[in-house]
Amino acid sequence: MHDKMNGTSLPKTSFLSAFAGAIVLALVHQYLFYGHGLGVSVPIFVIGFYAYMYAFNRDRLQPGSWIGRLLFVIIMMLALTYALFNNPVLYVLNAPAIPALISVHMVLLFGEKRHGWSQPGIIGQALSHWFYQNFRHIVTPFRMVKTVALRNVKDERKRVLGKVMIGLLIALPLLFIIISLLASADGMFEKLLSGIPDWIGTLSFGSGMLRLIWTCFFTFCFFCYLWGFVQPAPRNTQRETQSWHGLDERTNGQTTEYDGHSSVMIDRPTVPYHEPVAIKFDPVITATVLIVMNLVYVVFVVLQFGYLFGAWEGALPEGTSYAEYARRGFGELVMVTGINFVLMISVLKWTEFGSGIVQKMNSGLLYILVGCSGVMLYSGYTRLVMYEEAYGYTYTRYLVHAFMIFLGLLLLIAAMRIHFRQLPLAKYYIVLALVAYVVVNYVGIDIRIAENNLERYRTTSVIDKEYLSELSADAIPLLIDFSRKEHGSLDEFLQARLTSMTREESAWPEFNWAKYRAQRELHDYILE
Repeated sequence: MHDKMNGTSLPKTSFLSAFAGAIVLALVHQYLFYGHGLGVSVPIFVIGFYAYMYAFNRDRLQPGSWIGRLLFVIIMMLALTYALFNNPVLYVLNAPAIPALISVHMVLLFGEKRHGWSQPGIIGQALSHWFYQNFRHIVTPFRMVKTVALRNVKDERKRVLGKVMIGLLIALPLLFIIISLLASADGMFEKLLSGIPDWIGTLSFGSGMLRLIWTCFFTFCFFCYLWGFVQPAPRNTQRETQSWHGLDERTNGQTTEYDGHSSVMIDRPTVPYHEPVAIKFDPVITATVLIVMNLVYVVFVVLQFGYLFGAWEGALPEGTSYAEYARRGFGELVMVTGINFVLMISVLKWTEFGSGIVQKMNSGLLYILVGCSGVMLYSGYTRLVMYEEAYGYTYTRYLVHAFMIFLGLLLLIAAMRIHFRQLPLAKYYIVLALVAYVVVNYVGIDIRIAENNLERYRTTSVIDKEYLSELSADAIPLLIDFSRKEHGSLDEFLQARLTSMTREESAWPEFNWAKYRAQRELHDYILE
């Protein structure tokens, strides 16, 4: 067997070890996740998966880069959130985010250097390892088992015996499942098996069989994913390989030896390559659009400036209440800011910039656009703060706060790009998005929501006890402290929460520090 990437010989023991490693990793996977919720099992498995990929791919490891190290830190921090925090919203978001980041990281570590890390093509390369590269190696284990079993065998009888053994190995798992199903379905058949050791007759499809299927499925998933990096599909090939077992010498195509069987190389016609058409906006057209847009924004900001930021002192539009002002126009302002951001990025990326008065005018217009967008974003932010003070703090409102801050940072970077033409926007935005997402995971949303709602209670004497009681275990210690100071105002909800948590049975793979701490503090508080 040969390595398609660099042509080096790959020993048979590498295949056997890799497949055995996939079996072990699949067993660990089913032990950690089958029938269990997510907890400390997530970071444990992530570490095990990285160890498996490195152990059998270390000779293909690409030189280290700062983005690769940053991605690994981010992936591990996101995986650790399942052990440290108890935020159900972020649990759902992190479930697809972690595998997606890992797949991109695997391409950076072990894949061919086809795309830069900030180019969209790397996503397609990562997806190809999930699907195309994965599926093309489904039959590889069977081919290699056949090659190993029949290696150095000359006698025809021994060859037949080897094939029979392979057939038995394939049939054994099926036989195991079928016997268990039949024994569960018919008592007489189960009694017939009474002469066989008792454990066979007591097998049920709902326990051991599902675990076996789980393990077999993920064994092939892990091995095929690994082997997609060990033997990736040839790049930019103009020939396809069609494998034929038992190919005779009369075949007209060229034959080669590959994985213990013959193959035919079939020429395909070359597809002509066309350069992609570059999109460029005329600077005069761009200036016209920016002038029209900025005129509207400047008039809007000037006319409303007196009460956009004067609402705290009661300077509201006539006939508008405090709550209505806070609610009205918030979504529209954020949407307009987003449109301005897209417009500015389009101008920066696709407008032909040269020298002279038109370029300077466009740059000035872009700065005005950034300034107006910043005013609108700040106006929307203050409206949201006012709305929260009137109606309380929730998950959605907190995440909108985070998004607005993130959008403001994107605008600042875009403003820098106006002056520094060579600034790589994509790289800055990708890094900022990854770091911002990790910050949102670690800032403690439930704790911040509880703190703000309790602070609002101290000034308005208004509190939504039912909503606070539904916050995750992260906020429980804060609620206990509040209830203790407020003469047990939340005791009823805390008692119900303790009862609910006590009924939940969890194994050690589901361990979560926030749940453990909350249950312990609830128990101590209720028993006081």
